[in-house]
Amino acid sequence: MLQLVRGRWPEKPGEVTLDASSAERGGYSIGDTVTMITPTAKPERTFTLVGTAEFNGGGTAGATLVLLDTRESQDIFLDGKDAFTSVSLTAADGVSRTELAEAAKAVVPDGFTAVTGDTVIKEQQDQIGQFLDVISIFLTTFAVIAIVVGAFIIFNTFSILVSQRVRESALLRALGASRRQVTRSVLVEAFLMSVVGATLGLLLGLGLARALAGLFRTFGLDIAGDVLTLTPFTVLSGYVVGIVVTMVAAFVPARRAAKVPPVAAMRDDLVVQEKGMARRLLLGTIAMVVGTALVAAGLVGAPGTDAIWIGAGAVIWVVTTAVLAPVVGKPVLLLCRSLFGRLFGTPGRLAGENALRSPRRTGATASALMIGLAVVSAVGVLAASLSATQDKIVDDQFTSDFLVQLPTFQGFPVQYGDAMEAVDGVGVVSRQQGVPVSVEVDGKPDQTFANGVDAAFSEVYTLTMVSGTERISGDQALLSQSRSDDLDATTGDTIDVEFPGGRSIPLRVAGVFEDTPVTSGLTVPLAVLGEAGVKRSDSSISINVADGADRGAVKQDLEDVVKDLPILSVQDKEEFKELISGQVNQLLYVIYGLLALAVVIAVIGIVNTLGLSVLERTREIGLLRAVGLSRRKLRLMITLESVAIALLGAVLGMVLGLVIGVVLRESLKDDLTELALPITSLALFLVVAVLFGVLAAVVPAVRASRMKVLEAIATE
Repeated sequence: MLQLVRGRWPEKPGEVTLDASSAERGGYSIGDTVTMITPTAKPERTFTLVGTAEFNGGGTAGATLVLLDTRESQDIFLDGKDAFTSVSLTAADGVSRTELAEAAKAVVPDGFTAVTGDTVIKEQQDQIGQFLDVISIFLTTFAVIAIVVGAFIIFNTFSILVSQRVRESALLRALGASRRQVTRSVLVEAFLMSVVGATLGLLLGLGLARALAGLFRTFGLDIAGDVLTLTPFTVLSGYVVGIVVTMVAAFVPARRAAKVPPVAAMRDDLVVQEKGMARRLLLGTIAMVVGTALVAAGLVGAPGTDAIWIGAGAVIWVVTTAVLAPVVGKPVLLLCRSLFGRLFGTPGRLAGENALRSPRRTGATASALMIGLAVVSAVGVLAASLSATQDKIVDDQFTSDFLVQLPTFQGFPVQYGDAMEAVDGVGVVSRQQGVPVSVEVDGKPDQTFANGVDAAFSEVYTLTMVSGTERISGDQALLSQSRSDDLDATTGDTIDVEFPGGRSIPLRVAGVFEDTPVTSGLTVPLAVLGEAGVKRSDSSISINVADGADRGAVKQDLEDVVKDLPILSVQDKEEFKELISGQVNQLLYVIYGLLALAVVIAVIGIVNTLGLSVLERTREIGLLRAVGLSRRKLRLMITLESVAIALLGAVLGMVLGLVIGVVLRESLKDDLTELALPITSLALFLVVAVLFGVLAAVVPAVRASRMKVLEAIATE
């Protein structure tokens, strides 16, 4: 339901009411002149803004809402016919919605139906729900990644705390505390921290959501503020996840604290003895073999969905690599020690030794960053392969010299195509029109798009036919191979297609072609759209230059034709490639933005680990200062230690991500036919990891350099 915000509704031709968000973005006030492009013979028209409106309780989600006088709307969209595309009815007192719909069915014209508002809402929710389900899975995946990264940080934090409190744990055991009591004390501490952390997380999440909504609003995506609230389910799930993850991550360190013998309280050299890596290496190797077997099963076509097999194997790889990081990452740390020693002398060698001193701690800290960069690298491989595949498809199938279309792929007035056909140097012109249609798939209506083509289409494009012919006329249609499978129809069969307005036309399948981006899965002659009563427009125009014509001059003349409609572009092959790559990159940037949150969490983990490590090594730092290590060199040592941890996480993450990305691309090779590695992006990730390492060391390094030497030496 629309409600007026300012001004009034349009009452006569030449007046317009816009949604409040679009008016604000356009800088319009009541009384201003608004220029709009309409699907008429003269597309550019001016209107006077008389009001602004919005939906009750919500925005338009980035869409622009234009309200015109009824008569003018009929002139623009219905060729002046005194008709309507939909009618909304309000029931009188005592009349139910169902009764009103039944009564309306008796008077609605052919091709229309009367349904209740609940039915309409359900249909809209089903259509939007398919998209939202994908978004929900997408966001949930990244939330899980962030939670796993956080779990590694919590585990590392409690491991360091337990190590620092060895004497305290031993004294508790000497005073009669049982192992269960010591374990319980650590878990109670973890529980209290989880409650505080979950509370702060919920509040920060709400603030971040509202900040992002404000940011999206500046880009035209208006999100209603009323929906950005903390529901009881959100609060409950937030606390449950926060508490469970923290308690699980803290359990192993808590058990480790309980195993400290009481006699340790009487020792001066309290050091937690770490077990050897042999058992961990054995179990990790077995897990790696299992993960590899699952991935191989997915690649060779095991029963079920390939993605499930490969995903399960990839998860095992990631977890196992995180567990084996102290072992598999040792060559990286040795290389860092050697390189830092040569470049920075004593501080560099000390930094390398510090990173190697506690391999479990270093590996756990690096694993948090490794997980984030592994996903980033895998996504990068898929994105690069998608771009390479699109470029290959365009090179192979973009056989026209120029393509004319809107960036939104919507229709535009036919007079532009008429004018382009008359341009000197233009040879073949093929005009296409896309329309939404409905076909029956598995006994249910399926919303899809049909592409209407003219006779010149086969002169510009050559479809790879599976069966039949690509030349169609009359009530014929072409199906892509995937659409043919969906409809269970092949050459010679007849399919019923419902067009806008409710007109259903039976079409005979003249041929089936291999899937291609040059046309939709359902392709029909333009005459069929006219038979269905669809208003004629062009969605795209493919143009081939005549032999001997100057391509540059022809393009300039074509651009002159559309100069009064600046959003309509004339593109050659390279420009079309850039358009496709830009769309892929936009999605990639969104994914990288979400993954950046997990990387930021990992960087916080490095800061946390270094900060606790500085406190743990207070006496050592004091001794280093006493024997001549300057404050500057001390800060350099801690910074290089942080960089070593970051490099370890980056190298392990990128290598693992590349392997996972290549495997996923192989499983999708029918769609991603080209394999490409994002070498430039990977180099950038490595540089960013080093920068993160430097930034993560700032606070711990400054804190260490400010320690007083004598007090540090006297610390026990």
